[in-house]
Amino acid sequence: MPTTRAPAEEPEPTQEPEAAALPAEPARAGAAGKAEGRSAVRALLRLWPYVRPVRARLSVAAFVAIVASCVGLFIPLVLKWMVDGPVADRDPAGVWLGALYLLLLGLTEALLFGLRRWLVARPLAGVEASMRADLYRHLQRLPVAFHDRWASGQLLSRGTTDLMLLRMFLAFPLTFLLVNAVTIVVGVTIMLLQDWTLGLVILGPVVPVIVTCVLFERKYATVARAAQDQVGDLTTVVEESVLGIRIIKGFGRHRSQARAFRELSRTLRGTELRKARLLSAIWGVIITLPELAIGAALVLGVVQVADGVLSAGTLVAFLSTALALRWPVDSIGFLLAMSQEAATATERYFEVMDEKPESTTVLAAGSRAAGAAGVGAAAPHNEQRPLDDGDSYTGTGQLGGLRFHDVTFRYPDAASGTAPTLDHIDLHIRSGESMALVGATGSGKTTLTALVPRLHEVTSGRITLDGHDITEMPRKSLRALVAVAFEEPTLFSATIGENVLMGARPDAGEAELDRALAVAQAEFAHALPQGTGTQVGEQGLSLSGGQRQRLALARAVVGRPRFLVLDDPLSALDVHTEAAVEAALRRVLAETTALIVAHRPSTVLLADRVALLSDGRVTAVGTHQELLRTNTEYAHLMSGTEEDQR
Repeated sequence: MPTTRAPAEEPEPTQEPEAAALPAEPARAGAAGKAEGRSAVRALLRLWPYVRPVRARLSVAAFVAIVASCVGLFIPLVLKWMVDGPVADRDPAGVWLGALYLLLLGLTEALLFGLRRWLVARPLAGVEASMRADLYRHLQRLPVAFHDRWASGQLLSRGTTDLMLLRMFLAFPLTFLLVNAVTIVVGVTIMLLQDWTLGLVILGPVVPVIVTCVLFERKYATVARAAQDQVGDLTTVVEESVLGIRIIKGFGRHRSQARAFRELSRTLRGTELRKARLLSAIWGVIITLPELAIGAALVLGVVQVADGVLSAGTLVAFLSTALALRWPVDSIGFLLAMSQEAATATERYFEVMDEKPESTTVLAAGSRAAGAAGVGAAAPHNEQRPLDDGDSYTGTGQLGGLRFHDVTFRYPDAASGTAPTLDHIDLHIRSGESMALVGATGSGKTTLTALVPRLHEVTSGRITLDGHDITEMPRKSLRALVAVAFEEPTLFSATIGENVLMGARPDAGEAELDRALAVAQAEFAHALPQGTGTQVGEQGLSLSGGQRQRLALARAVVGRPRFLVLDDPLSALDVHTEAAVEAALRRVLAETTALIVAHRPSTVLLADRVALLSDGRVTAVGTHQELLRTNTEYAHLMSGTEEDQR
């Protein structure tokens, strides 16, 4: 996607509309206020369940780092011995011995820090992988309503950038905040023991440095959260631009998309510069004040040496210790910054993990209140029991088939006071029967089909399959019974065979695949370079719309489902292919109970009966010919004169 300004000789048209701003994800509301009021420590403590399995190795690594850092503090003591001893006595052998001690201490420190790095690398890579796997697994279990609300780029940034920040925090700041604190305490103790007056001079900047760190932490938390959210927005724009590249090119919107990308990039750049300014401010304070204290200690120490109060070796050791503490003190700024970024990354991660997944519990018989009066008379709850994976779901007669019992549905984010999307739906598709669902655009047809596999939960009422409430079935069992083909076919970056067999039993093979392709008139797959082993590419965009729709239909019928829900499955097919698919589909429908969303008379004729959905209500049920004669709205829809008719 282009990210640079257009050449001067090709000016951007001023009348071209700007790309719409991205909606913030729900968790963004009040994020700034939360960042100011929240505790970074409390947020980071939520990582403990992931860190606990590797706590022993991380503890050993921290201990090794503390030892390595303290080993470095022995170097000034060796220097003191050398200056007051071999150097003062002009003893070359003693000087060489001191140099050997310094070399051994330096090598020991380097080896210990290398050991620390080795100790943390593998377990922290495992922690990151475990968190990413948990996030992906949780996303698969979250309801469709969640995915409707959240931008995919925000989810991607949480699974990539945020987890990388957390791994970096666990590998470095978590350890060195402790290591540096211990090093500073030990080093200051050594300096006070050498000369307490010089030690008090060095301790002078402690209070202003602490105040600066507290102020920095509060401000940086807000900016860090804003930057991470903006990275998610930018990721969303890139992903949508790549997936929608045909639309962008087809409508010549590459400049407006580039402008939208540049605006988000500028916003992120500004936020990153705010972070840099905060870091420069705290570093200016943390570096300048200790340096001034060291300079004052140097002047005072020289005076004391000149007066004979202090030995030259002690002054050298004192100043060497102070200089050895420069790194632990100077690093406070960026260690705090990384900790704040990790805290906000943790919050963003758990904003997703705290979302309530689809219920995995099976409601006991009779424990769920009926959605409306009279439901119990249609299918008494006290005669049913929860079903498990080993139960048989076949049924016939009055309770058989697919039945909607006074079902009402309202989207969770719908404004209060608005009419429900579906209102008191009573509909019975008998076992082995096919029913077409017809209605104008926006009447609720797709929403109704989404309730059957429980992609959404009914607001009131209930749905039964062969007399069994679908909420009393394990979702795995329910979705093994019900196969769905959506109007917008989605294919994955896999082979054609893998995409189709996704709807079949795990032991399904070539025979089932060939049969499903034949039903969907998708034999074109065999003519592709690698046959059914051909990779279809991301979103299946290497195929035509009709080909994708036929593969989606094949995926729905490959498992010979007990119940079949088809949402306008033939809308992208030409007339001749549609006729061939319908002929093959009739044989499939004879073996199943089907609900088919239809917009064309040819599709309606596949069904035994037709239900007319109008403004969220079923207003008529009958055969195609009956409704043509008796229902004006239905006849209008089938005539193709309805403005919203597709």
